[in-house]
Amino acid sequence: EMKIKGNREHHLVLKVMMRLTKPTLFTNIPVTCEEKDLPGDLFNQLMRDDPSTVNGAEILMLGEMLTLPQNFGNIFLGETFSSYISVHNDSNQVVKDILVKADLQTSSQRLNLSASNAAVAELKPDCCIDDVIHHEVKEIGTHILVCAVSYTTQGGEKMYFRKFFKFQVLKPLDVKTKFYNAEVSTDEVFLEAQIQNITTSPMFMEKVSLEPSIMYNVAELNSVSQAGECVTTFGSRAYLQPMDTRQYLYCLKPKKEFAEKAGIIKGVTVIGKLDIVWKTNLGERGRLQTSQLQRMAPGYGDVRLSLEAIPDTVNLEEPFHITCKITNCSSERTMDLVLEMCNTNSIHWCGISGRQLGKLHPSSSLCLALTLLSSVQGLQSVSGLRLTDTFLKRTYEYDDIAQVCVVSSAIKVES
Repeated sequence: EMKIKGNREHHLVLKVMMRLTKPTLFTNIPVTCEEKDLPGDLFNQLMRDDPSTVNGAEILMLGEMLTLPQNFGNIFLGETFSSYISVHNDSNQVVKDILVKADLQTSSQRLNLSASNAAVAELKPDCCIDDVIHHEVKEIGTHILVCAVSYTTQGGEKMYFRKFFKFQVLKPLDVKTKFYNAEVSTDEVFLEAQIQNITTSPMFMEKVSLEPSIMYNVAELNSVSQAGECVTTFGSRAYLQPMDTRQYLYCLKPKKEFAEKAGIIKGVTVIGKLDIVWKTNLGERGRLQTSQLQRMAPGYGDVRLSLEAIPDTVNLEEPFHITCKITNCSSERTMDLVLEMCNTNSIHWCGISGRQLGKLHPSSSLCLALTLLSSVQGLQSVSGLRLTDTFLKRTYEYDDIAQVCVVSSAIKVES
């Protein structure tokens, strides 16, 4: 039976280097003066003789030497926690059946981090058992490293002891998302991701990508083409300083098999998840994946009207053309539709109002070319379309469908 030894000393000593991190560049504080001052060149000579300074750039704080971490520091979600565990035999006796176990206790689970769960047959005096454990941190809050050691003395007594090491895991990034619907083709969704560095040191943003759900294809809008090369919109330096925020933009479009089925993308839909990879001091890497991002798809009711084509700029009092797509979002009912076009103060429709569009079967669509003109300059809203289902005697109104810029006919509109 295992037992914890009382006040008597143990044969073994447990030493834990709580965190293995990469070293940092040594920084010194330059102290200098002008030659005409009382110390003369003394300070400058001392800096030139200092082995930690850069030759020829002694007054810069950055040196060429590396220093080992002097404290635990901060550990952030998404980073890899590494720790060195050593069990040393301080006695003059050989101990047997040594078992070293390292567990990490979080708020939700207990993880075994030991590389091996097999016992070491014996440990001679002044010898040690070493182990390095690694764990990718996936939870914030309090973590407790529990190190337990059991062994058998030369006299056959079974001994056991353990130690606890507590540390906090902090959140490195603040991620906020916004969704926008495209005006012309409402099937497209734009995702804006705002990522803020809430640590105390700069980080290199290696990758920020969106992994879409099976319903969508994604296009990243965070780069531009210059001289045939793809250049990031953030410039050549991808560093994110503490408390700085960067905005990423993505365009999602439903895959063909989903877009063709009217009404399938409705209610709460899963868009995908963000995958963020960064590097900090001397290339130490961290990675975070957000939970599945969800969006409430706009409700279109029984009949959906969307614009397939519309010009950005038109001439005053000159007809222009738009293409509308009308979709029966019902999965059961056929509609018999009549189109009415109502003029507004600025928009005037050309053509016959009250014309029959015919029957529209469930989950099917039809495209309709319409002509209109504007009598007022400026940014004008396209409004005034009415669809009536003669079966149910129900009318659907469509206003502010889109906007066009109306300019004087003296200004040439580029096609």
